[in-house]
Amino acid sequence: MARVPFRFEKLEVWQQARAFNREISRLTRGFPTFEQFALTSQIRRAAVSVSSNIAEGAGRNSDKDFAHFLEQAYGSLMEVASQLFLALDESYISAEDHERMLNQAQKLSAQIAALNRSLPIRTT
Repeated sequence: MARVPFRFEKLEVWQQARAFNREISRLTRGFPTFEQFALTSQIRRAAVSVSSNIAEGAGRNSDKDFAHFLEQAYGSLMEVASQLFLALDESYISAEDHERMLNQAQKLSAQIAALNRSLPIRTT
């Protein structure tokens, strides 16, 4: 019997968040060992939180709850963006990687916002 995909698996924004997370993971492998429990851990957790919040929201029973989790995903994405500046400041990443990742974050943030706007939230 074939497994029925979860709702979130069908969302392009969730798939892009997974790809973004893979890139963050790859990029942070080059961070210094002494950052393992500091910036490396923090940026990875924030990146994981983006796709996790999208998935959790998709599993909720109301669009209002889904919108709340999309806001959380957006916030986590902004956290990653800020941390990318810290990584650049410490020369842990190149200017090219920084720009590439910020571009990906910007595209992902637009997708999250578009999905959030598309939800038919009822106020009654």
